[in-house]
Amino acid sequence: MSRVADVIAAKRAAGGEVLVGYLPIGFPDLDASVEAAVALIENGVDVLEFGIPYSDPVMDGPVIQAATTAALANGFKLRHAFEAVRRVTERVDAPVLLMTYWNPVLQYGVDRFADDLAAAGGAGLITPDLIPDEAGDWLAASDRTGLDRVFLAAPTSSDERLRRAIELSRGFVYAVSTMGITGARADLDVAARTLVGRLRDAGAESVCVGIGVSTPEQVREINGYADGAIVGSALVKSLADGGPSAAGALAASLSHGPSGH
Repeated sequence: MSRVADVIAAKRAAGGEVLVGYLPIGFPDLDASVEAAVALIENGVDVLEFGIPYSDPVMDGPVIQAATTAALANGFKLRHAFEAVRRVTERVDAPVLLMTYWNPVLQYGVDRFADDLAAAGGAGLITPDLIPDEAGDWLAASDRTGLDRVFLAAPTSSDERLRRAIELSRGFVYAVSTMGITGARADLDVAARTLVGRLRDAGAESVCVGIGVSTPEQVREINGYADGAIVGSALVKSLADGGPSAAGALAASLSHGPSGH
């Protein structure tokens, strides 16, 4: 059973477009990040991707890097992640995934991390730098606690690695639309469509596309061939520029599209 997969499947079955929204925890401060997360969910984000700030964010673009650097400078500690998840899930009913590089989980203790995330009401983890073949401890901990686990698939991934990501992911497979770092792009690479096709051919039931998604048109386009669109940098920039209410307004625009449906 997967809460994330169930939410995505229900929205798709009802003819809706699925929007996954990313924000870093602790930016611009802990309270504001919680308010912004709630605003996203109240304005059409179906699954929240809450990012744990990390000192060496190898795949994050400049907007997210700047935000996570600020969060760390403001005193973010790993325990704040569980506090933030708990505060969000107490107020709104949507699955909350933590997005984290693997080293903080290892430092905290994989089983302890899984237990604390489950206790906070979290739905699971997105682990961008953890490949399924090296994820034995997390596979065991997530099975024990019932947490979802989202692995990444890239255009350069071999067919075998795609199969492993599909087999071991729970919730969805995260299809990276382009190689390189995150950030809003004017045009989404045709590689995204090709990658989703490869994942479908390999048996994937739930695929969401991220990296560079920033407009309602892109959200709609991706929902035409995948199961959901993931928006990060554009939402983080709106939060930086205008606070939680601005992030919520952008979420509403992204989730309803230019024609308002």
